[in-house]
Amino acid sequence: MSDPFLIGDTMSGGYGAGPNILHGCTIAVEKGEIAVIVGPNGAGKSTAMKAVFGMMDVREGEVRLGGEDITALSPQARVAKGMAFVPQTHNIFTSMTVEENLEMGAFLREDDISGTMGQVYDLFPILKDKRRQAAGELSGGQRQQVAVGRALMTQPTVLMLDEPTAGVSPIVMDELFDRIIEVARTGISILMVEQNARQALEIADKGYVLVQGRNAHTGSGKQLLDNPDVRRTFLGGT
Repeated sequence: MSDPFLIGDTMSGGYGAGPNILHGCTIAVEKGEIAVIVGPNGAGKSTAMKAVFGMMDVREGEVRLGGEDITALSPQARVAKGMAFVPQTHNIFTSMTVEENLEMGAFLREDDISGTMGQVYDLFPILKDKRRQAAGELSGGQRQQVAVGRALMTQPTVLMLDEPTAGVSPIVMDELFDRIIEVARTGISILMVEQNARQALEIADKGYVLVQGRNAHTGSGKQLLDNPDVRRTFLGGT
């Protein structure tokens, strides 16, 4: 059986000289899929994503992209391989305009970026309207659009989002999820950590429930939503 397009395979590790936070955790996503990591606070969700992106020491297990072992690569080298990461906070340059933020996303590229910028503006029309405005003046939801748009400027094959809907209204959350679905339809793999577990699983092809750095439940978004244990423990339902 061939590897998923991106996999953090049985990862154990932590930060610096600290103890392991992840314990044999596996996270994978196929091309054009949306994979969502959910679980209680302190479960290791963001840590798992950072491990996949090279921001944390993987002491056991490995990370593979397109069949290539990238465990030893720096985050910068992973960007060059086609991975893009949008952190939860400090993810835009507030004093720069929207357009300048997008241009910064293309810093590794030497080709014409105007086509990609047009695609970002098609995806997020409000950004085109506000392209000359300082990004720090935008609403929370619009800032998230800038952050995602900037990541897309790298022309990634994998887009990783850490809590993309944190602090936004339900309407803005729904809109962001709609745009994320559109991005996945272009063939980009989406790996997302999300506190709004129920809504995220509704759009997920694959879901991972982590507890204390371990895989507690894995399945399609629908399977996890239908799982009574997951509903009772993590979704506040019966």
